[in-house]
Amino acid sequence: MAERRARTRWIAGVDIGGTNLRVGLVPFAGGPPVAVSSAPTRPARGPSAVVEEVASMLRAAIAEVGRTNVAGVGIGAPGPLDRSRGVVLETPNLGWRDVPLVDMIAGRIGLPIVLDNDANCFAFGEWWLGAGRGAERLIGMTLGTGIGGGIILGGAPYRGASDAAGEVGHMSVDYSGRRCACGSRGCVEAYASGSAIAARAAEGIARGANSTLAAAAGDPAGITAEAVCRAAAAGDRYAMLIVDETARVIGVAVSDLIHLLNPDVIVIGGGVAGAGELLFAPLRDEVEQRAFRSAARACRIVPSELPATAGLVGAAGVFRHTVHGNV
Repeated sequence: MAERRARTRWIAGVDIGGTNLRVGLVPFAGGPPVAVSSAPTRPARGPSAVVEEVASMLRAAIAEVGRTNVAGVGIGAPGPLDRSRGVVLETPNLGWRDVPLVDMIAGRIGLPIVLDNDANCFAFGEWWLGAGRGAERLIGMTLGTGIGGGIILGGAPYRGASDAAGEVGHMSVDYSGRRCACGSRGCVEAYASGSAIAARAAEGIARGANSTLAAAAGDPAGITAEAVCRAAAAGDRYAMLIVDETARVIGVAVSDLIHLLNPDVIVIGGGVAGAGELLFAPLRDEVEQRAFRSAARACRIVPSELPATAGLVGAAGVFRHTVHGNV
């Protein structure tokens, strides 16, 4: 195994999320990642500490195959970004502003680096090696600490005029609705992100909702999206209502995306997608009720095939696409 790795050309992929950091090596020709590691992001410690942890994880992964066998590094990070300068301009879920991420990591690693939005990387990973392999028009949605989106058209990420395309989490489903961390109101993220699901559940329990989740309500960290989904799977009616409402909010956004881009595939991943059919069944039902029938039938709405690694796989793929023009 070690000898085969030493003969293979690799690209390092990095996925910087609001909750976790993931690093791994992806074969240049495509294939399952190796030397995968993860660590909590802990954004409160500041960007320098997070960057040092990422660099340490990269050094450990690269040591497994030899530095000369690694073509470069692809990084997926929350945006908005300035890709040309390698700068994270602003990201509410990390609290970063104007962070020169590429320069900071390049100074520690000394390899070529390409930066892209983390949700673009998720979408590209699923298009390259996951649930949307070969699709002409793909949209990826990540339901985690926040909600991200990426668009792949004709085998390339669509980034828009200022690298801000695909911010599906900040499409509004209620113009006077819940306040979002971005400063706007009614964003999908304000209802269907992991933190929003937990907040909505806690608010209902505070108003007297009957739920097994009430036992955890005394601890602010006790109610999580994962706990809500577990309770729903176990038959808790209130938790089932929260998951159903979440699915229908996402279904409204997905219907809008179908009307806008008429995609072949929409791939949904992230921790919240782990609810499975409790989420996907009402989501698809909402789309069926709202979207043009011909467009809805042409679009597969599927869970991620690379739930833990799509981001880092896609980051590696974006490096190859950017530097070498293809995957």
